[in-house]
Amino acid sequence: MTDRPHMLYVAWGFPPCRGGGVYRALATANRFAALGWKVTVLTAERETFYRFTGADATLEDRVDPSVEVVRVPFDWPVMETDLRRWPKARARNPRLWSKWRNKQDLIPFPEHGYGPWRSVIEEAADRIHAENPVDLTVATANPHVAFTAAYHLHEKANVPYVMDYRDAWLLDVFSGNRLHEPNSRAAKWEKKLVDAAQEVWFVNDPIKEWHVELYPEQAGKMHVVANGFDPELVPDTQDRGAVVDRPLTFGYVGTVSPKVPLQDFVDGWKIAVEQSEELADAKAKIHGYLGYYAVPRPDMLAAINSGSAEGVSYEGPVGKAEIAKAYDEFDVQLLMLGKGKYVTSGKVFEYLATGLPVVSVHDPENAASDVLRGHPLWFPVTDVTPEAIAAALIEAAHAARTADEGIRQKAREFGAGYRRDLVMDPRIEALADVVKKKSEVHA
Repeated sequence: MTDRPHMLYVAWGFPPCRGGGVYRALATANRFAALGWKVTVLTAERETFYRFTGADATLEDRVDPSVEVVRVPFDWPVMETDLRRWPKARARNPRLWSKWRNKQDLIPFPEHGYGPWRSVIEEAADRIHAENPVDLTVATANPHVAFTAAYHLHEKANVPYVMDYRDAWLLDVFSGNRLHEPNSRAAKWEKKLVDAAQEVWFVNDPIKEWHVELYPEQAGKMHVVANGFDPELVPDTQDRGAVVDRPLTFGYVGTVSPKVPLQDFVDGWKIAVEQSEELADAKAKIHGYLGYYAVPRPDMLAAINSGSAEGVSYEGPVGKAEIAKAYDEFDVQLLMLGKGKYVTSGKVFEYLATGLPVVSVHDPENAASDVLRGHPLWFPVTDVTPEAIAAALIEAAHAARTADEGIRQKAREFGAGYRRDLVMDPRIEALADVVKKKSEVHA
């Protein structure tokens, strides 16, 4: 190791990917670089995101110039919609071909769609390490196949690694059910990976504690590294103070997953608009992707359009370069999440950074509630029904029209404590010590 340790960061979703986890990936690579590490990112080719998931080209401008990004091919046959690219076997019998393809995917690694990427990233990790020895690997999931490159370097060259979970592998964070049986290949892989890891990161305490119970002997290496917010990525929102002379604007920014109670929100919005004069002519603007892919899900679009007469509108995706303009229109933020006590969402931290009022349109038991508890302008629903959502919206509307500067300042101060570097730096410093001690032993 030189005075500048080399960190290999393995992430399938990295800019220009527009998935929710990309902000954590971008921030991690940038923060290591800011603290003096040489950073190499191993990720998929740009075409992957432009063709399959949607892309945000503005995010690439946010990558630290010192970070080297190595892109490798990613083949995703089951997602291919261009008939000209289909093999003859698929064209003749698409259903039979898909079953065969899914089985093939699982041979190298037990993860549908991503298994074949294992050999690609392991070979790439070898090349990177040969050119410039890697001192630490950080791999982020999902997909969980990213962990294999870290494990490969550990087995081959004794490189320590970190498993960074944005979600969970064996746990369904929405239902709380176990996804894979104890004797499954996925479970065996995870145990092997956790046993060999230097550290394992989780985004909140509930997910961490679930894994502590599963792997009690590895509890000491498990840490919560919350998403937090990045000052350079958070919109410079102008809080215009109490709104007394114009209609209010409520807003949501982010991917709307199928788990989000979108129709319940629209129905609740209609009730609130009808019941409260403070919501007269108010607007509810939904910015982002509807579903996980580039094309909006028709059912979600229909749900939004069902409230168009009452001011609900879909504004489409918004890039980071334009996000400040979107937030600057908001008087109240809408935090809409799927149900699950393990669900936090990175969006909650960005919302906190603005200091604006937040309406939580999600189950009260969600982990996001633990983050927001104590916020002076937080308006949670008592349950996820149109009536309860309407009540929270009406409360938030009243606060938007009456909250003074003192309360708003307290809201900004509350959010400031969730700046990402305050959460991430202690772990990076601890890992730097591990790498330094390892190099001294081998000196």
